[in-house]
Amino acid sequence: MNKFYFSLCFIVTCWSGLSQDLLASLDTITQPENKVSHFKGLKIVNFESTKLASQGDFYFVVSHRFSSITNGFDDFFGLDNAVTQLKFIYGFTDWLNVGVARSSLDERYGIHAKYRIYEKNKDLPIKIVGYHLVTANTALKDDDFPEIEFKDRLSYVNQIIISTAFTKDFSFEMAPTYIHQNLATRSIISQEETSTFVDQTHDEYLLGLGGRYKISKRLSINMDYGIHFNRVSGSNFRNPLAVGLNIETGGHIFQVHFSNAQGMFEDAFISRATGDWSEGDIFFGFNLFRVF
Repeated sequence: MNKFYFSLCFIVTCWSGLSQDLLASLDTITQPENKVSHFKGLKIVNFESTKLASQGDFYFVVSHRFSSITNGFDDFFGLDNAVTQLKFIYGFTDWLNVGVARSSLDERYGIHAKYRIYEKNKDLPIKIVGYHLVTANTALKDDDFPEIEFKDRLSYVNQIIISTAFTKDFSFEMAPTYIHQNLATRSIISQEETSTFVDQTHDEYLLGLGGRYKISKRLSINMDYGIHFNRVSGSNFRNPLAVGLNIETGGHIFQVHFSNAQGMFEDAFISRATGDWSEGDIFFGFNLFRVF
């Protein structure tokens, strides 16, 4: 429970005394000349970006990940088996965002805090942001886990996100990540009539990498990738890789992409990416951001 209280403490208190505004909302305020836009979306594709909602902005986010396109017409190339996430994010200040979300995968709920640690706009622009997430897996059944407690349903994600804009068109990000899952994820490898169960470690360490290349005023190509450092030997999970197109339309950001992970919470797409790009086993999806 100490980890639970620790993470909630981050969400409630976070960091205070930080200054400077981040990017203004897309459809209301023009950026100052000395401000450099690293990312226009709150996410690159799967990974969080260093963008924050401005004070008073309320974001409604709808995300879908369909099933693998390798299923072909059996489920219309994945369109029949969508995983959906709904998220609400509010900018309490220009440096602090808090959000809540619900994903149909694992019937999982999440609450997160995201806050600015540092920003420099002169010379080589740099932004550093902290991100903390707590999720609860409500799909775990008492019949399957008769001794399960609420704490066993919880997972924790902690990230330091660092980005820079090398040019006005190209931005790059890296995100050292630590994940703790109270109930370790199980990898199941099926071979003919037998199955092998591989339990993952409770503590996972990863480096997220991502970038954005602007190809027109309202279009950019986005990509992110996660390098997992301590995945258990024999696991069938893979490093998450996603590539997509970012489309800006006034008060909306629309992202369409392909990924080898169907989950959308970090403890899902980082820990349990099952698709294989080399075999075309990938998932089509989109993120839609609406700011009010």
